[in-house]
Amino acid sequence: MASRRKSSKVELNKRKIGKRKLSKQKYCGVLFLLCIIIFCFLAVPCFAADIADPLFPAAPPPAISARAAVMMDEETGTILFSKNPTTVISPASLTKLMTIHLALRAIRAGKTTPDTIVELPPESWAENQPPRSSLMFLGRNQTVTLGELLLGLAVSSGNDAAVATALHLAHSIEAFTAMMNAEAGRLGLASSRFFEPAGISPENTTSAADFARFCQIYLTEHPESLALLHSVPSFAYPLAVNTGTSPSRTIVQNNRNTLLGRIDGVDGLKTGYITEAGYNIALTGRREGTRLIAVLLGASSEDERDRDGEALLNWGFANFRTLRLEINYIPQTRIWGSKEQYFSLKPGEELLTFTVSTSRAGVLQQDTELFPYLKAPLPAGKEAGTLIISDEMGELRRIPLVLEKEAPQSNFFRVLLDSIEMLFKKLLAKLP
Repeated sequence: MASRRKSSKVELNKRKIGKRKLSKQKYCGVLFLLCIIIFCFLAVPCFAADIADPLFPAAPPPAISARAAVMMDEETGTILFSKNPTTVISPASLTKLMTIHLALRAIRAGKTTPDTIVELPPESWAENQPPRSSLMFLGRNQTVTLGELLLGLAVSSGNDAAVATALHLAHSIEAFTAMMNAEAGRLGLASSRFFEPAGISPENTTSAADFARFCQIYLTEHPESLALLHSVPSFAYPLAVNTGTSPSRTIVQNNRNTLLGRIDGVDGLKTGYITEAGYNIALTGRREGTRLIAVLLGASSEDERDRDGEALLNWGFANFRTLRLEINYIPQTRIWGSKEQYFSLKPGEELLTFTVSTSRAGVLQQDTELFPYLKAPLPAGKEAGTLIISDEMGELRRIPLVLEKEAPQSNFFRVLLDSIEMLFKKLLAKLP
């Protein structure tokens, strides 16, 4: 009898142990399944971090081999792609864009003109440039205009043209370099520092984010430069008019941006190379009303740089577009306690333009939300509502609405009557 009880206890203990093992196995199985789910989630390629706003989804971007890259919508400044955007890299001949920028600003300020004859000191002669320099082929006794120097910078990427331009605008290279750095500081280009105007020195620095921002400013200030300088396919120099001899030994150089005419819509901007930096390019192009800017720094070869640039621009144009809003109607809003009861509103943002995915904004809808119970006095520009832009897939953008003019307070009786009416409206709103 005792042995039966003992054996039944043993069997019961075995069952309990078996159940414990089973529950442990179930627990481990669930834990393992959760780990797999988490791993799969983390392993999914995440390109949303490369896109400024996840509201606007796009197909995954191409693999970019360059050390750093940034692409943006030129009009809105929306960053559409970035890879190591703040990594500091020498800009090489992209530096010449800052030199051109300062020259164009001097022309606009009336300090010089494109037709001004520029003196060519010995420092600017081609024969006095460092070995392996890209050249415009400036020389002694030549006559050259500032406009020709700018073409020599933009098309031929002449280091001699950079020196001549700098010495035309300042009394020394050091003084011109100070102008470059002052302008970079004014524009908020924190990673950009210049030591000479041509881009020869590896001590010149920038980042993809900095230079993309600079290109955006450059194109805003000098839109004419694309047609006059950066999209020019070739440049011939020196001509007989430059040397005073006929025939002259004219050298025709093609634009160093080999993506001009190769990629639909590309019309600028500049390439650059030094050993310490690798192959750089600042690209821009326009298709169907959208202009993109792409800056790629530190590619290992010219072919790699061009492949990256072509792939990035094609992806950008295929997946994004610039949307320019046309506001149909904005209702007036009630201002309580003011002599005029209703006041007109306007968008609180000057630029009614933003970037959307090409899959969005097929049919737009505009709705307004007005702030209730606004009381006078209120200044002009006071926010009084919101304009909501949506499409069939959901909300796209919210734009603040502000008062077009001041809403002064009325007399005591008007304020009293409005206060009573407003109180009743609030009470009625709370009724079921």
